[in-house]
Amino acid sequence: MSLAEAANARKERLLALRKRKAGELDGEDSENTETVKLKPRNFDPETRTLRKHDPSVQIEDTVEKTVEGLAEKIIAEEAERRQQELDLLNIAPKRPNWDLKREMERKLAKLDRKTSEAIHTLIRQRIVAQKGEDNDLVGALNAHEKGREAEEDSDED
Repeated sequence: MSLAEAANARKERLLALRKRKAGELDGEDSENTETVKLKPRNFDPETRTLRKHDPSVQIEDTVEKTVEGLAEKIIAEEAERRQQELDLLNIAPKRPNWDLKREMERKLAKLDRKTSEAIHTLIRQRIVAQKGEDNDLVGALNAHEKGREAEEDSDED
């Protein structure tokens, strides 16, 4: 489609639009176009006011209907649960030493690290002793003792 043809088609559409707005529809165009009837559902065109809701019309499914008895049910369950919670056996902790274990976990974390280092050192010593290399054993022990002293100095600070 060339530019001239597109321009002519646009001009024809604009003329038809102007005629429709002015109410001058041709006989041919009136047959093709459908008349749209508006259905004022919430507006009364005679009184020019809003229509009131008709209570005789039943609405099938609403949120209000689905949650109708839900509030009372929740309140009843909450009251029942509160009565069970007031029992003195439920208030007391099941394990009386839970707070002691919580405090000891921090201190045991340091000991676990040092214990694992000591186990690794002992394993290295046994491996070196089995191989019969005593010179490496002395060097490994000295290096380990220097590392341990450096850690103790940093822990004290």
